[in-house]
Amino acid sequence: MPEKAVVSLRYGPYSAVGLSVEHRTFRLEGLQAVLAKDGHEVILEKIEDWNVVELMVNEEVVFHCNIKDLEFGGDGKLDPLCEKARTAVLQAY
Repeated sequence: MPEKAVVSLRYGPYSAVGLSVEHRTFRLEGLQAVLAKDGHEVILEKIEDWNVVELMVNEEVVFHCNIKDLEFGGDGKLDPLCEKARTAVLQAY
């Protein structure tokens, strides 16, 4: 994969601390930071599937997880899911 890919970060709504179900980006901050540090262009895209995060490169899903499994805020350096996502994007074709 080229170093600077366009990555679509698709995310669904989730409920946080008993609040209503909404599209929130707080748990995506670390993932965005890790991908941006590698030079990728990250495009956020809301989807309707609850609790879902998908990374798409060249219209192919290369990584997915439950949004609640990502760490809240931060730079993503200590989140193992962010590293898995980073590797998946680097290995995409």
